[in-house]
Amino acid sequence: MAAILISLVYILSFSPTIAVTSNGIENDANGLQTYIVHVRKPKQEGNFSMKLDLDNWYRTFLPDNISKSIDAHHRSRMVYGYRNVISGFAARLTAVEVKAMETKSGFISARVEDILQPQTTHSPNFLGLHQNSGFWKDSNFGKGVIIGVLDMGITPGHPSFSDEGMPPPPAKWKGKCELEGANCNNKIIGARNFLNKSEPPIDNDGHGTHTASTAAGNFVNGANLFGQANGTAAGMAPLAHLAIYKVCEPDLGCPESIVNAAIDAAVEEGVDVLSISLGSPSLPFFADAMATAAFTATQKGILVSCSAGNSGPNSNTLTNEAPWMLTVGASTIDRSIVALTQLGNQETYGGETIFQPKDFPSKQLPLVYPDVKNSSSAFCLPEILKSIDVKGKVVLCQRGGGTQRIRKGKDVKDAGGAAMILMNDELFDYGTVADNHVLPAVYVSYAAGERIKAYINSTSSPTASIVFKGTVIGKKSAPEVAVFSSRGPNKASPGILKPDIIGPGVSILAAWPFSEENITNTKSTFTMISGTSMSCPHLSGIAALLKSAHPDWSPAAIKSAIMTTADIVNLEGKPIMNHHLLPADLFAVGAGHVNPSKANDPGLVYEISHDDYVRYLCGKNYTDQQIEGIVDHDVQCSKVSSIAEAELNYPSFSVKLGSSPQTYNRTVTNVGQDNSFYTHHIIVPEGVKIIVQPDKISFTEKNQKATYSVTFIRDQNSNASSVQGYLSWVSATHTVRSPIAIGFE
Repeated sequence: MAAILISLVYILSFSPTIAVTSNGIENDANGLQTYIVHVRKPKQEGNFSMKLDLDNWYRTFLPDNISKSIDAHHRSRMVYGYRNVISGFAARLTAVEVKAMETKSGFISARVEDILQPQTTHSPNFLGLHQNSGFWKDSNFGKGVIIGVLDMGITPGHPSFSDEGMPPPPAKWKGKCELEGANCNNKIIGARNFLNKSEPPIDNDGHGTHTASTAAGNFVNGANLFGQANGTAAGMAPLAHLAIYKVCEPDLGCPESIVNAAIDAAVEEGVDVLSISLGSPSLPFFADAMATAAFTATQKGILVSCSAGNSGPNSNTLTNEAPWMLTVGASTIDRSIVALTQLGNQETYGGETIFQPKDFPSKQLPLVYPDVKNSSSAFCLPEILKSIDVKGKVVLCQRGGGTQRIRKGKDVKDAGGAAMILMNDELFDYGTVADNHVLPAVYVSYAAGERIKAYINSTSSPTASIVFKGTVIGKKSAPEVAVFSSRGPNKASPGILKPDIIGPGVSILAAWPFSEENITNTKSTFTMISGTSMSCPHLSGIAALLKSAHPDWSPAAIKSAIMTTADIVNLEGKPIMNHHLLPADLFAVGAGHVNPSKANDPGLVYEISHDDYVRYLCGKNYTDQQIEGIVDHDVQCSKVSSIAEAELNYPSFSVKLGSSPQTYNRTVTNVGQDNSFYTHHIIVPEGVKIIVQPDKISFTEKNQKATYSVTFIRDQNSNASSVQGYLSWVSATHTVRSPIAIGFE
């Protein structure tokens, strides 16, 4: 199967010392590529319990002349032998060698690895987490829980990773610290470099430091960037422990074999939550190594939180779509770093920017828009800027054209421009973020940009000024879906609604390895970036809080609690909006926006067992061999009562509805009061009739279960291709809500 290279947050290329194929996968002159090989467990499993024995078993699948050989770059041909997440290994092989391997008894499959890619002071308060009261305090700030972060490494010594107030690691912890000196502590209890074992897992990029501190950074007073967003920085679970696994480098990406090796180690070492802000394009689950590894991790009690991807606002762009993963989209918070552009005709338009110099004059300056003589001129490419006079002027530029937003500002500055107004294109519309520009700038909506262009065309001497307003908190339309957040439907499994949840991922302030302000006398360095890479660790930290408060809850129960208690309205009580300022659909928000305090007391949860997943996978018409590669044991679907995707006991519904009624069952488990009574409430999708049986469910004790059925009937024609609604079970103290997405056939 061809491997694929994608870009989410960064555009990354492979190592320059290795030839790269057109799909981005390394391929040396001898045709060697890294394959992930699935094999059956040895029949006498008890005799293969030690790592050495497993390695010997794996090497029997390799040709005799290469089992211990190295390649032209002095690397072992055997890359990694997995012990926990899959039965198999990663090895550097030729296609001919793989073909020969296929004839050996016990062989299941082999495919070339993918290269995965990476995808706060105020967000705790925005989520209702307050330092001295409520759920944050009641959950002990995540104390005793271990979050494993797979990313670009860590910045030891940063105050976000202080262990002040931290207990020692739990007795179950078996991890390693590969940091030099005494940089591991009771906060960073493990740190390993899976890319280069001879070097410590230092973050040379910043992405790993940012995500780790977002999940579990300790309290740091006075955190800010250029004076903006000033306050006390803290991760979602500030007293949780961190286990760091370096699996990515900016110039290398995140090789799938390495990511799996880190998950394999994390399972063995004792993490409770895995935070993985990485992803690849949609693949069948048996061909998605991270989905396969996550399945085993989940079955061992580890919640796996993953980013949904940054390919929005287009549909069908999700990554990490498996139902055993928590798939996290991104939202805004109610904090903006505001700037205004004031035109010579007295019109004013609001936007965002981080860099807000106090000495920039607020006077009107000449305003110029590159003369639109070709399709690329509006993007302010360097060759265009050289052909016009921009010196001392405010330059209007449009996003896109293959140039990053901050790069546009640098090009304007290099051409002599005094400031920049960056306008959105029509696709991104009102979806803006605060960027750290190199010159005075403001990022405005498409509508504002069109009005500014109209003003420029209306006068022979247009002018504009930029006025900086700083940090503003209290935006009532928050949360909104981030424009870049990937959307469903779920290509790999259409009967499972994804993303599962959205959380803060826009303009998030968190720890950074170096100062963006060129300050050299402090380690308290922070920056503000956006992406589902930022929303994922928010949910990872929240999952750690729930695990601390409810140590007996399974990953499915934690995920269910998060989803069924999510908010579906913004701060002013209106539906959560998208980048067009229209109500966002379920393929953008999933169950809604995370509400940690409500998730702590969901009333009911939807549990999913290992056997449920096997029945689900059989229902997807995967072969026995393909399913065996996922669940890591023999499966015969002919002897299994397979189920449709939408029959999985998931906290949401995704249904393809034609002329025939469809009925699906769900089982809920009481985690609320012993004696409780629920009735169902339905927001009915247009053109659909829904019948729920029974009308009421009741419980007399905790952990008691109740099963109900939902029948969907198309009762009239609808012009829409898809519709949505909600089914809620409501008691005197709880509302347990499931979203319903229906596509018409």
